[in-house]
Amino acid sequence: QPKSKAAFGSVGRRIPYRILHVINQDGESLGNMHRAEALRLMDQHGLKLVLLRENVDPPVYRLMTGQQIHEEQLKHAEKKKASPKPGTCTKELSFSSAIAKNDLETKTKQIAQWIEKRHHVKVTIRQAK
Repeated sequence: QPKSKAAFGSVGRRIPYRILHVINQDGESLGNMHRAEALRLMDQHGLKLVLLRENVDPPVYRLMTGQQIHEEQLKHAEKKKASPKPGTCTKELSFSSAIAKNDLETKTKQIAQWIEKRHHVKVTIRQAK
């Protein structure tokens, strides 16, 4: 998986771009500056440079403390957990309202197994003739 897809691209001193748009730790824009000047600022304040947006020109970096980076990573992980996974499987089960008791018990056990495996289950009951 490429670094651009990660929560934070490059953190620290390894910056592949010459000109950067830098934001300070309070969220205020410091404007565009050369990589060396951004690194000097980073060292002076004891902060780290974190890539925020790579697909713009110049790429946007933010000066952050280790605590801020940790908090942002936790927020990103929570958002990722909350969003539905693309590989989520949906199981569909259909049966008649005149189903025999033992058949119903068997299908109920199957539904319970699917739910344990975190599948979405859709049950359809047809009216008996």
